[in-house]
Amino acid sequence: MVVFTTAFRRTVVASVATVSLTFGPLSTAIAQALTLNGAGATFPAPLYERYAAEIKKKYPDMQINYQAIGSGGGVRQVIAGTVDFGGSDAAMTDAQMAEVKNGVLLVPTAGGAVAVVYNLPGVNNLKLSRKVLPAIFSGQITRWNDPKIAADNPGAKLPDQPIKSVVRADGSGTTFIFTNHLSAIDPYFKGRVGVGTAPKWTTNPIKGKGNPGVAAQVARTTGGIGYVEYAYAKQNKLQTAQVQNKQGAFVSPSLETANKALAAVKYPDNFRVFEGDPADGYPIAGLTWLMVYKQYSDPAKAEAVKKMVEWVLTEGQDLNDDLDYTRIPKSVADRARAVVKSNVK
Repeated sequence: MVVFTTAFRRTVVASVATVSLTFGPLSTAIAQALTLNGAGATFPAPLYERYAAEIKKKYPDMQINYQAIGSGGGVRQVIAGTVDFGGSDAAMTDAQMAEVKNGVLLVPTAGGAVAVVYNLPGVNNLKLSRKVLPAIFSGQITRWNDPKIAADNPGAKLPDQPIKSVVRADGSGTTFIFTNHLSAIDPYFKGRVGVGTAPKWTTNPIKGKGNPGVAAQVARTTGGIGYVEYAYAKQNKLQTAQVQNKQGAFVSPSLETANKALAAVKYPDNFRVFEGDPADGYPIAGLTWLMVYKQYSDPAKAEAVKKMVEWVLTEGQDLNDDLDYTRIPKSVADRARAVVKSNVK
């Protein structure tokens, strides 16, 4: 039987997750049990846990360890060559890719919404406009009863208390998706905070490690507001705000609205996507990628990585909907599979 263990559970208190899984005979190149070690984004951790549970039924002789330390950590470890693969919700830059001595490929595995979560007892269905949301996280709006928030929420009993923003303590692709959107819709936020996995926040925010850490901080902080991957908000029953999109509609995060936002995404040859303000749907949505090397010193590891990617982009995609992640379009998945098959050695 296959052994599957994980320190990750869908709770708001965990800050680092480790997913261990066991695969089976992948080819004649893998005659004995083989381990691949990966690290990176927390955004897809619930999905990768599910992948693990299903993959173990098919492949019993290879173990993969994935440590959810944040996208920034995943990128750094790929550059350093200390892992066999990485995970990131922020596509590597040209400069970062150039630092990887064995070359690197980005493989999109899923997409999803970043929910704005808040803790404001008595206030339901909070609406945040394109002017208000970036102003909160750039420090221009500091109290919940600000007239600009009230204008979007007629009849709501907004308290006269300070807004306590909660952000990621670690380098984070979730933060990249969030700040990429706010920068796209607000010049002040772009100039003051900017786009990044670990930007210089100007609000002296509360910080939490990983999506679970931010969710936990918001849950325990009255007046708190933060951002987490949608599955964390849904599974932990956190209040989520309705965010105004480019069409002017206030939209709640969901699989359906994230799919709508990402439907028009154009994937270039290297599969890197930086869209910050989609035309429709839920506007704070993005992708997550595996980062795999072009060259491995061990041919068995190269073969194992190719088999892993093959499964994730075929059978694995059928699981994405179950955990509120968007699928990678088949045409794109087929292209990515072909690129990995021909370039990973």
